[in-house]
Amino acid sequence: MIRHLVLFKLNEGVSRDEERVQAGARAFAELKGLIPELEFWECAWNITDRPIAYDFAINSAVVDADALKRYIEHPAHQAAATQWREFATWVIADYEF
Repeated sequence: MIRHLVLFKLNEGVSRDEERVQAGARAFAELKGLIPELEFWECAWNITDRPIAYDFAINSAVVDADALKRYIEHPAHQAAATQWREFATWVIADYEF
């Protein structure tokens, strides 16, 4: 299994209350059950206000590297990621467990 973690940081001056940000969060939330390669899926807003904290997180798992590739290339995932490119940066970690 491969864990796929993504942490998003909203760009300077962008608020999570903005409609485009809320639409981006909904787009990721809707991936649960939509992409068959996802064995596990959760996403949520950060609840702490520490300066080093990121704003939004995705925690997911797939069976193997091929499944991860199919997930990343899935049109619904691409559409959600495209929305976030407009207002956030992110870091990713993929590891076997």
